[in-house]
Amino acid sequence: MSMPLGKLVVVTGTLASGSCALVYYLIQKTFSRASYYQLALEQLRSHPEAQEALGSPLVVHYLHLTDKYNFVDIADAKLKIPVSGPKSEGILYISSARDGPFRRWHLQEVFLELKDGQQIPVFKLSGGNDEIKKV
Repeated sequence: MSMPLGKLVVVTGTLASGSCALVYYLIQKTFSRASYYQLALEQLRSHPEAQEALGSPLVVHYLHLTDKYNFVDIADAKLKIPVSGPKSEGILYISSARDGPFRRWHLQEVFLELKDGQQIPVFKLSGGNDEIKKV
């Protein structure tokens, strides 16, 4: 059974677009389930100054996958997560590392940069003895 060329182009385009959207969604889900991502959001949600600046409820937006700052490899992860609330919006910067493959991720630094340029330090791993400093 043959299909007119115009109809074939429309069907193929629709399937390709749907496939791209599905891949984009799956990549976003993979990032949002990663421990470095979840740990950083826990720090943000428990930080009073950041919560006061953004307001409640906190909305976490999709990552900009084409942003060159967003980087994850076997030992390091750096992300910029767009966040917003009723009072303001900003970017949550995350830096995380692990000692080797298949080891646990450890946050190095998390800070919130609001749209007005104000930076709120949320978490920083301090000192050579791996002390955690909740800021």
